[in-house]
Amino acid sequence: MTHDDMRHHRTPGVPPGAPRSPAYPPGAHTGSPAPGAPVPAPGPPPQVQGPRGRGPVPPAPAPTGKPPTDGARPQHPPVAEQAEGRHRRDPGTGRAAPPRMIWTKDSPGYQGLSVWTERVPGRGEDAEPFVAHHMDTAQGLLAVFDGSGGSGAAPVWQAPNGETRTGAWVGARVARLATDCWFREVATGSEPSGPESLHTYVEYFLSKSPQRRSKISGTMRRLLPTTLAAVHYRIVRDSLELQPLWAGDSRAYVLSPASGLQVLTRDHTRESDALALLRSDPPMTNLVCADRDFIIDSQLLASFPLPCVLVVATDGWFGYVQTPSDFEGMLLQTLEEAHDERDWADLLRRKVQGYTADDASLAIVAIGHSGFGALRGRFAARLAELRDRFDRGRRSGESGSPESAARARAWHEDIWHAYRAGYESCLPPAPEERA
Repeated sequence: MTHDDMRHHRTPGVPPGAPRSPAYPPGAHTGSPAPGAPVPAPGPPPQVQGPRGRGPVPPAPAPTGKPPTDGARPQHPPVAEQAEGRHRRDPGTGRAAPPRMIWTKDSPGYQGLSVWTERVPGRGEDAEPFVAHHMDTAQGLLAVFDGSGGSGAAPVWQAPNGETRTGAWVGARVARLATDCWFREVATGSEPSGPESLHTYVEYFLSKSPQRRSKISGTMRRLLPTTLAAVHYRIVRDSLELQPLWAGDSRAYVLSPASGLQVLTRDHTRESDALALLRSDPPMTNLVCADRDFIIDSQLLASFPLPCVLVVATDGWFGYVQTPSDFEGMLLQTLEEAHDERDWADLLRRKVQGYTADDASLAIVAIGHSGFGALRGRFAARLAELRDRFDRGRRSGESGSPESAARARAWHEDIWHAYRAGYESCLPPAPEERA
């Protein structure tokens, strides 16, 4: 798929009549197209009418930062795509394989990838991850959206072929489209990059979407419910300014060789301890939806030195491991084994499909590395440290037959105690601490 094709790409899963994805100005590159999505014939880019009612936007402003430290600036970077169809068969069993999609991009100073899988073919409710980088203004966005099937299970839209889609499925994709349109305005200087502006876009797009009300009501029911986790970043000299934006329990992270995986978001649940959340599934206290008030939370973080790696993920990735450190270990182990970005994305896809019991979507952006080999080399020592501190303890803890549940619980708590300080070093304060 060429860059020009991407400019006219229609966001998948949005009912007929909804606005198409925005046409990004020259110097932008967007990622994560959906498998099987139609691409309209070439023609003038569509005019996006957002919640502000604007027409065409002005040219992009002058750059506010410089490009990644050790790379040139390709003006129209190519997009590499691998999409595996929804009707693919597993060669071993002959049964329909779960749909999955991976996307990768490699250019000097920038590596990006996304992975999307459905646990049950045709029943997945995560939207495809969103990845975009605007070269002219040295800023970008990566985001994931997890439709909340428990509270949005009622069908709200029917495709032309008669297939119905749930409110959770529609909500995730509408939130993705709204985020796409919002970032286009942010990149061209027409919108601020704060949570209030994104909230306006998401709320507006949800208001224009199908909202068939169920006859079954309750405190947990929502119209078009979805989580949202994103990181907006801006390159300023040799560092990144970061603004995580989120609603619900999907998460955003920074991954560094010195501190490992650092969470940037706090789940909107009454429990905030990451290990406790692995042992329970508390309801969310806030998520994007069309029928109730919601907030998009955020914090502003400055001066993360380049090179830097950003990660966003739905709970299908981090919610089915034994301890929070296992998610980082999986990211770095597959990075070590990979030959390039595409191989890393495919290894991640295979790994998550082996342990998760949910849909799973993830996006990773690495900025400031000269190439994939440099990215992989920077984390070799961190992976060795994780193996030495945690995997060795795992093997000794699992000796004996069988290990008691109490012993396993104590081992998990010891690992979490040793890992927690680095993991929570960028954790936003609890709401009661902000007052």
